[in-house]
Amino acid sequence: MIDALRHWLATERRALREPQSLRRSLALTVGGLVLLAIVVLAMSAVELLRKQAEQQALARVQLAGVTARDELRRLGEDALTAARVVAARPALQRLVREGDREQLELVLRRSCELTGMSACAITDGAQLVLGATRGDLDWPGLLDTAAEQGERFMLAPATVPDGLQGATATVPGLPGARVVVLRFFDARLVRTLGGTNGVEVRLVRASKWLDNVEPALRGLHSTALASGGVAAERVRPLGLYAASVPLTSVTGEAVALLEVRLPSAGVDAEVDLFVRRLAWTALVLGVLAVAAGLLVASRIVGPLQSLAESANRLGRGDFSTSISATGGPETAALARTLEDMRRSLLELTATLRQREAEAQALLRGVVEGVFAVDADRNLRYLNPQAEHMLGVGSGEALGRFCGDVLKPCVGANGERPCETDCPIVAARGGGPAQATEFLQRVDGARRTAIITSARMVDGLQVQVMRDETDLESARRARDSILANISHEFRTPLAAQLASLELLQDHLQEMPREQLGELVESLQRGTLRLTRLIDNLLESVRIESGQLGIRSQRVALEDVVRDAGELVIGLLAQREQDLEVALPEFLPDITGDAPRLTQVFVNLLANANKFGPAGSTIRISGEIGEEAVSLWVEDEGPGVADPDRGSIFERFYRAADQEPEPRGLGLGLWIVKSIVERHGGRVSAARTEAGRTRFTVSLPLQGPLK
Repeated sequence: MIDALRHWLATERRALREPQSLRRSLALTVGGLVLLAIVVLAMSAVELLRKQAEQQALARVQLAGVTARDELRRLGEDALTAARVVAARPALQRLVREGDREQLELVLRRSCELTGMSACAITDGAQLVLGATRGDLDWPGLLDTAAEQGERFMLAPATVPDGLQGATATVPGLPGARVVVLRFFDARLVRTLGGTNGVEVRLVRASKWLDNVEPALRGLHSTALASGGVAAERVRPLGLYAASVPLTSVTGEAVALLEVRLPSAGVDAEVDLFVRRLAWTALVLGVLAVAAGLLVASRIVGPLQSLAESANRLGRGDFSTSISATGGPETAALARTLEDMRRSLLELTATLRQREAEAQALLRGVVEGVFAVDADRNLRYLNPQAEHMLGVGSGEALGRFCGDVLKPCVGANGERPCETDCPIVAARGGGPAQATEFLQRVDGARRTAIITSARMVDGLQVQVMRDETDLESARRARDSILANISHEFRTPLAAQLASLELLQDHLQEMPREQLGELVESLQRGTLRLTRLIDNLLESVRIESGQLGIRSQRVALEDVVRDAGELVIGLLAQREQDLEVALPEFLPDITGDAPRLTQVFVNLLANANKFGPAGSTIRISGEIGEEAVSLWVEDEGPGVADPDRGSIFERFYRAADQEPEPRGLGLGLWIVKSIVERHGGRVSAARTEAGRTRFTVSLPLQGPLK
C-alpha cells in the first residue's frame, strides 16, 4: 500500500512540475470530448437524414407511379366517354345509314381530333367499316383482341410500340354498329402523366421488356411484375430513384410498365449542404471548447504548484513535516487531504508492523501448510507446517521454483501438473482455485494434499495445503469394500442365471405351472439383486462426484410410467396394486429422464417392501407456481421420525421396521442426491389417512446443479 501511494505521489509531482503540459492536457481533453460528442451526434444525424431523404424520395416516386396509373385509368374513362359522345352524334348516325364513306371519314377524323384520341373507327360486328388513324393499324387483329376486354381495353399491338388504350360504344339506332376510339401510349401521354408530379415518367412495352430497359433497372421491373404492385428502389449506377408500376388489361395480361424516375443528385445535394453546415458548427464548437478548457486549466494549475514541494517530501518518505492549507478552496482541500494522508501513513506504518507480527504468529499456529510465491512461482515464504509436510527447510526452499520443491507426481500424459493443471496459474485468471496433488517428499514418502490458491496481491500469491493422505487412504478402502460387495452380489446373480440355463434344458420334463413359477421367482430375484447392485454403484458415483445430470426436456408422465413398468414384477410378487392419478396438463421440466426414473423406481421399491401384501400403492401430485410435486404413498407403518431426515442418509436401515430381505440403505440416499442435483427436494410424512408419503418437488425451470 505504501509503495502504491508513493507511485501516485510521484505521478502527481511530475504533473505539478509541468503546469503547461497539464494545462494543454486539460484543454485538449475538454475540447476533444466536446468535439467527439458533436461528431458522434452529427454522424448519427447525417445518417438519419440520409435515410429519411431516401425514404422520402422513394415515397415520392412511388406516389408518382400510383398517381400516373390512376391518371391513366381516368383517361380510360375519358376514352369511354369520348366513344359514347362520338357514337351519339346524329350526323355520324346518318352518314353510317347512307353509307357515305367520304363524309363519314371526315366526320370521324374531326371527332377524333376534338376528343383528343389517336385513332377512331366504326365497326359492324367484328368487321371494320371505316378507320381514321395516324399511321397504319392492324384493325382486324386489334378488334379481335379488344373484344375480349369489353367497353374499355388496353393493348400492346405490334404496330404501336408502347401500347394503347381504347373504348367502344354502340351507335344508337344501328344494331351491330360500334364506335372504337384509341389513345396511343406516346410522348404526349407521357408528358401528361409526368407533368403533375415533377418527375420523369416513361412507358415501357411489357413484351420483350428486358430488351427495352437499362440493365440496372431490370431487377426493379422484375419485382414489379412479380408482385403486381408498385416497386421502388434507388438505382445508384444511374443516379436515380426509380419506381415501376405494371399496367395490366382486364384479362390480367401485362401491357406496359410505368417507369418513374427522379434524379438522386438533387436529394443528395440537400443532404450535403446540411452536412457542410453541421461540420462547420462542430468545428466552431470544438474551438470554443478548447478555449474554455485552456481558461479553466490556467485557473486550476497555478495554485497546484505551491503543493509540489510538499508532494516531493511525501514522495521521498518524509512524513515529519506538516502541510499547511494555502490557496483557494480546492487547493486548500487538497492540502488538507495530503496532511490527513501524512498522518494516516504514520499510523499505518505502526499498524502494519503490529499486523505483521500477528500474521507471523497466526501462520505458525495453523494446522495447514501455508506458502507464498511471486509472479514467477518462486517460493517466498513457508510456514513450519509446510516445511514439515514437504520435509524441507525454508533456507533450502526459498527462491526455488515451487514445483521443484513440492514435486507433484507426473500425470498419465507424462506432464507435471505445474505445466497443465496448476491451481496457482488458475487463480490468477479466475479467482480462488483448488487442486488435489500427490507430492513426493525428499525422503521418498508420498503425500496427498489439497492446495487452495488465492489471487496475487502486491506481487505475492498465498497457497494453503491441507494434508489428506489419511483421508485418501480411507476413501480407497471404502471403494474397495464397495467393489467387493458388488462382487458378492453378482455371485448369486450368476447362480440364478445358471439355474435359468438348467431350466431351459429341462423345459420339456417339468410341468408348465411349476416351470412358470420357478422362472418367475428366479427372474424376480435377479431383478432385485441387479437393482441393489445398481444402487450400490450409483452411490459410488455420487460420492466420487461422477454423477452426471443431463439437461433436457422431460415428460413426468413418461417417467412415472417407465418406473411402474420396471417394478411391476415386484408388485405382483406381493399382490400389490399400483394406482396412478397424476394432475392433468402436467408440465415438462428440465432434467435427466433416466435419473428421475431411477428416483421413482427406488420409491416404488421402498413402498413395495414396507407396504402390506395385497395393499395399494398410489402415485399422485400437484402443480405449484414454481415447482411440481409428485408423491408415492403406501400403507406401511411409516417412518418413526420423518422430520429428522435420517432415512435419507447413506446406509441407513430401520432395524426394527425393515422386513426381510433387508437392503443396503442406499435407495433413499440416491433419491435425495438425484433430486437435489435437479434443484429440488424430497421429504417423508404421514398423511391424515395414516399412509406413508414420500414427496419429490422439482422446479419448473432453473439450472441443474
